[in-house]
Amino acid sequence: MTGETIIHALPGANPPAPALRGWRHYADIYAALWRNSVMREMGFQANFVFWLFVELLWFALQLGFNSVLYLHTDSIGSWTKWEVVMLIGASHFVQQLFQAFFLVNCAQLAELVHSGKMDFMLLLPVNTRFLISLRHVDLGGFVSAASGLAVVGYAAHQLHVVPSPAQVLGFALLCALAMLVHYSLMFLMASISFWTVRAQGMVMAYYNLFSVARIPDAAFRGAGRVIFTLAIPMLLVANVPVKVLLAKLNSPSEIVLMLAMSVVCFLVSHLVWRVALRRYASASS
Repeated sequence: MTGETIIHALPGANPPAPALRGWRHYADIYAALWRNSVMREMGFQANFVFWLFVELLWFALQLGFNSVLYLHTDSIGSWTKWEVVMLIGASHFVQQLFQAFFLVNCAQLAELVHSGKMDFMLLLPVNTRFLISLRHVDLGGFVSAASGLAVVGYAAHQLHVVPSPAQVLGFALLCALAMLVHYSLMFLMASISFWTVRAQGMVMAYYNLFSVARIPDAAFRGAGRVIFTLAIPMLLVANVPVKVLLAKLNSPSEIVLMLAMSVVCFLVSHLVWRVALRRYASASS
C-alpha cells in the first residue's frame, strides 16, 4: 500500500477534503510549469539577458522623458515631479509582473486556436483557462519589476514619505487588483481569436495602452478620463496604488471603483471565454 492509503486506513484518520486535494493538485502543476520555464530560460541565457537589457533601457527612457517634461513645468495637476516618478515606477512594477505571469500566455491563445492545439488543451484533466493562462513564466519580468519597485522606493525617499505598514499592504493588494484588470482585459481580447484571425493584433494594441497607466489622472478631462477609467481602466491600475502610498486619496471611492472594475473585467472575460468554448470548432478537423 502507498503511504496515503495507509494513512487513510488508520482509525480516526480523515482523508484531505476534496477542495484541499484540488488546490494541491493545481499547486503541483504550477510548480512543474515554473520548472519548465526556468529550464527554457536557462537554455537561452543570451536571449534572457538581451530582453532584460531592452526592458530596463525602455524604463530608463520613460524616466528620462519625465525629467525633460518637468524642466518646463512644476506639476501636472497636483502631481509633482517625484510623485510622477513614483507613478512611473509603480506602473512599471505592475506591468512587468503582469508580463512575467500572463502576457506571453494571453498572446499565444490565438495561435492555439488557429493551429488546432487548443484540442490538446481541452483534453487535459485540468482547468483549460488555468493552463492557458499560466503555462509560461517570463523570469525576466520579475527582475524588471524589481527595478520599478526600487524607483518607487527612491521616489518615496526624495519626497520624505514613509508609508505605514497599512499603506504598504494596501499598495500591494491594489497592485494585485491592477494585474487582475490587465489579465482580464487582455484575456478577453485574446478570446476574440475564436471568432477572428486578427485577435493577436488586438492583444498587442491593448499592451501598447499600458503607457497610459503612467500618466497622472489629473492630466485627463472629459470623455478621455471616462474611457480610461470605466471602459479601459488604465487610470486606476497605477494611480490608485500610488495615491495610497502618498495619502492623496480624497475618499475610498477610488479603491471601491478599482475593486469593482477588477471584478467586472474578470467576470466579462470569463463569460466571453465560456461562450467561445461552446462555439469552438477544431481547426485540426
